[in-house]
Amino acid sequence: MFAYIKAFIAGFIAVLAFHQGLLWLFDHFDLMTASAWNLAPVGPFGVPIIVSLAFWGALWGLVLWLLIRRAESAGYYVGAAILGAILPTLLAFSLVPLAKGMSVDSLLADLTLPRIGLAMALNGAYGLGFAGLMRVMHPPR
Repeated sequence: MFAYIKAFIAGFIAVLAFHQGLLWLFDHFDLMTASAWNLAPVGPFGVPIIVSLAFWGALWGLVLWLLIRRAESAGYYVGAAILGAILPTLLAFSLVPLAKGMSVDSLLADLTLPRIGLAMALNGAYGLGFAGLMRVMHPPR
């Protein structure tokens, strides 16, 4: 049970440090026009975007921990980076827009290879950062 609390915390921190850090680099080098650590409110509760992202990252941390906790050696880090790159990106580009009322046509029009690649890089950095934080907070026995 305590490991899952650590996974929640590690997921929250991984978004703040690794995901948003890479987003800042992408913005700095004009690869993406998005601001890191954005404090603009987002609905339905009006919390800052960064708090919402970090909360969802904390929940993804629970999922990642379930999937990688028994992995050994480099497979632990590689698995976390790959799963972090694929799972949240897949959900963010498919179910989330549809749940918010976006049509399938506009969803497909927004999907470009560079956009998907940058999103996978951001989420992969999150997964790798999560794995590193969990190794520090919950080392293998």
